[in-house]
Amino acid sequence: MTATAPAGVALAAGAGTRLRPLTELRPKALCPVGGRALVDLALDRLVPEAGLGPEHLAVNAHHLAAQLEAHCRDRAHLQVEQGEALGTAGALGLLRPWLDGRAALVTNADAYLPGALSGFTDGWDGERCRLLCRVVPDPDARSDFVAEDGVKLRYVGACLLPWHRIRDLAPVPSGLYEKLWRDDDRTGLLDLVRMPADGMAIDCGTPSDYLAANLHASGGENVVGAGATVLGRLFRSVVWDGAWVGPDEVLREQIRAGDRDHPLTVNG
Repeated sequence: MTATAPAGVALAAGAGTRLRPLTELRPKALCPVGGRALVDLALDRLVPEAGLGPEHLAVNAHHLAAQLEAHCRDRAHLQVEQGEALGTAGALGLLRPWLDGRAALVTNADAYLPGALSGFTDGWDGERCRLLCRVVPDPDARSDFVAEDGVKLRYVGACLLPWHRIRDLAPVPSGLYEKLWRDDDRTGLLDLVRMPADGMAIDCGTPSDYLAANLHASGGENVVGAGATVLGRLFRSVVWDGAWVGPDEVLREQIRAGDRDHPLTVNG
């Protein structure tokens, strides 16, 4: 680690509306994948480049912020957004005093990116915004960017931002695409890094994608959290910590949350 190492930021303030009703119980960043909260996986991938502890790692929070604050208290600086959520650019605007002149390695807490940041900072010029993307093979599918060679790319939730691009961001609701990346894309200034063809990136925004991330993490096996009770049968399903599956129940590609008195089942 050097003095010029970027600070690590996990964006975790989203309301998780597409993942409801699971996100009525806990913020999306605390939903477990492979038995660990998404925000913990996000912080783990930031540590090799940013370092350990609240001086080097930050998490922003809004929806059910108290849960995130309790979970991350000793591991990262927590920035709670009051009132309206600030979005990706506004979040960094609010974090400017903490960043204090440093570049930022930013990742979405709800992105499942096993191993994806290995080598991501290598060779960065420290001037341009660097974005991690995957190739979109379907010519008719949506893409976020088109590379110089015509290849369609989709942003997967990790970027490197130099301080001189962060320092003017205001702590008001706004997005990084609108504030920085759209104009950079038009002028050819974005540094678009492609994931390997066999790389994995899942946005855990919907129950089906959230289930897919869990099954990838487990190698296709059921995922049962600590303190859960499973008396019934499971097939490619996820049971949250403390949840209950009764003896006559069969879960198939479903997510069970809640507890014995208040079970919650969501189809994946």
